[in-house]
Amino acid sequence: MHIAIAGNIGSGKTTLTKLLAKHFGWKPHYEDVENNPYLHSFYEDMQRWSFNLQIYFLNSRFRQVVEIRKSGKNIIQDRTIYEDAYIFAPNLHAMNLMSSRDFENYISLFELMSTFIQPPDLLIYLRASVSTLVEQIQKRGRDYEESIRLDYLKLLNERYEAWIEKYTSGKLLVINVDETDFNNPENLSTVIDKVNADLHGLF
Repeated sequence: MHIAIAGNIGSGKTTLTKLLAKHFGWKPHYEDVENNPYLHSFYEDMQRWSFNLQIYFLNSRFRQVVEIRKSGKNIIQDRTIYEDAYIFAPNLHAMNLMSSRDFENYISLFELMSTFIQPPDLLIYLRASVSTLVEQIQKRGRDYEESIRLDYLKLLNERYEAWIEKYTSGKLLVINVDETDFNNPENLSTVIDKVNADLHGLF
């Protein structure tokens, strides 16, 4: 079984991935942030490094999905390949931070890759306001995230909402992060109940 968590920067994907993996005994697959050779450069000069960063993520995520399906295990994934293609790359293109030539090349590659993969059995979307995102980004204190602009987060949020509204590839669970603290046992228990209900029909 493949469960995936989607959400904007700072929405709590990694935290929830860890907690659900521990509770259900699933194997977690995390986003490769620390070993990403482009991330620091991207935040310093988005226009120069946007295409390189997105290709790195696309390749990394495609490999993850192939491995997940091959493994035959129950796996929970921190961020999906669809977010790169439907949210981050189009947003960079719209902000003139990725050229049309690079964007078209990227989308062509994604469209080819998507014919070889299956969507997750359950997609969990973490919906959060920009103020919540900023608070959680500041709390974790990653140096390279200090320069993230509010308008950038807002535009990403708008794209997430537009994508989720049209998502029909599989089961979908939306969690309002503004009202949910995953480290609160009561809140986490509610989330676990919802996940169980979506996966197994347990109410």
